[in-house]
Amino acid sequence: MIGVAIAGTGFGQKVHIPGFKAHPRTEVVAVYHRDINKAKAIAESHNIRHASDSLADIVALPEVQAVSISTPPFLHYEMAKTVLQAGKHLLLEKPTTLNAIEAKELYQLAKAKSVIATVDFEFRFVPAWQLFAELLSEDYVGKLRLIKIDWLGSSRADTSRPWNWYSDKDKGGGALGSLGSHAFDYIHWLFGPVRRLNAHLTTAIPTRVDPVSGESKPVNTDDNCILTLELANGTPCQLSISAVVHAPRTHWVEVYGDRGTLIVGSENQKDYIHGFRVWGSQPGKPLTEIEIPNRLIFPKNYADGRISAFIRVIDQWVQGIDNNKEITPSLREGIYSQLLMDLSHESHQKASWIDVPSLEGFLRN
Repeated sequence: MIGVAIAGTGFGQKVHIPGFKAHPRTEVVAVYHRDINKAKAIAESHNIRHASDSLADIVALPEVQAVSISTPPFLHYEMAKTVLQAGKHLLLEKPTTLNAIEAKELYQLAKAKSVIATVDFEFRFVPAWQLFAELLSEDYVGKLRLIKIDWLGSSRADTSRPWNWYSDKDKGGGALGSLGSHAFDYIHWLFGPVRRLNAHLTTAIPTRVDPVSGESKPVNTDDNCILTLELANGTPCQLSISAVVHAPRTHWVEVYGDRGTLIVGSENQKDYIHGFRVWGSQPGKPLTEIEIPNRLIFPKNYADGRISAFIRVIDQWVQGIDNNKEITPSLREGIYSQLLMDLSHESHQKASWIDVPSLEGFLRN
């Protein structure tokens, strides 16, 4: 059994704790919260042995071999560093850090300490996306001509939703961080690296009420992102992200090539993992749904669909720990996603196209 500590108890309680409890090889042995009383209450409610308000004390526990971090992004770098320096394996939520330099440092530290670190890029583990990836690799669409991605949600659409870290750019908030981090990872996974990009970021809801003072407070993070990417192979890719719209089609990826069309998409407003289906067509033929084979289907579904995909992330991580071998996704993929986010912010500020270095080039510098 691999003893896991949980740091970050929002998403941690909804997805991480149930996921680790469901996996046959992992046991949740400790929980961290900056408020010791909350840490103890969470530990008690989930039957977890140790509770602490000190991450350093948590990683010093001999029964803790690995730590899962799902705190807000501005806490990731220091917390991950504490975990890695203690020689413990790491599972980190996205966005990886606040910038690619921090992400690169964590990657190098994980390598130096010979520990296995992964990032929760769960779309790689969703059945419909796995089928979509297989069909692309089998050259279903032929030579790529155009990629169009819409990821449109309403999680921040309510103007009465209070101000929190998500409203603060310095804390890693914004739709680009929460959704773009995933999109940049799966673009790299499915289609390869990006040559250059152009980003336009806007804030549809410029103020929110501070829950502490009750006063209106400015929001300086993006809730709409319009991005144009040129892939290394020359393919244009249009990416539209929003956290403030009530769209009937929440997440849709369309790929057009000289031999066919492939689409993966979901209309499920409540659950961004379940509900994905795949369609394909050859020129002159109607778009037809392609059945997901049983070998890819989740063996068990949960009320919160994110748990099913997260268990597969754990599975990959455990295999890496067992074999003492770097896995994909690792912090290396986290660096690339973060680099594209950094360059998107730069592009928006400069109102211009930005060239993207290769990941190898970035790691060398």
